[in-house]
Amino acid sequence: MKQAFKFPNRILKNIKAYLEREKRETEEKIKRVESEDPFADTDRLSDNASSDTDVKEQYGHARVTALKRELERTLVKIRKALTRIGVGKYGFCTRCGKMIDTDRLSVMPAADLCIDCANGGNSKENNKKNNKKENTSKK
Repeated sequence: MKQAFKFPNRILKNIKAYLEREKRETEEKIKRVESEDPFADTDRLSDNASSDTDVKEQYGHARVTALKRELERTLVKIRKALTRIGVGKYGFCTRCGKMIDTDRLSVMPAADLCIDCANGGNSKENNKKNNKKENTSKK
């Protein structure tokens, strides 16, 4: 699908600056979260702590792992958005190729799917399918 619209450079410059800032902040958050991991403390290996302390460490490690995983996903989305800016494809859905609504991009600058694709496909198509299901179930 050929793209008929391209964001003005002055707007892309601001979006890129915002995403670069978000990237740096996310990388810093990942480092902070990693430092909070109780398993990162090498002294814990020689510590004969009680079982409740071990449970707290297990919980802390699971929490840190989940937070880190979510931050890494966010970082990947930001990097992909920066790449799309670089190659001139920013603002277009990576699935269907349609332009992503600017309101959506203003809330989620790293969005790579239009609202229809993010909701699992074309919303009009889904409404038609749901209406057919309701009509057939009434019979």
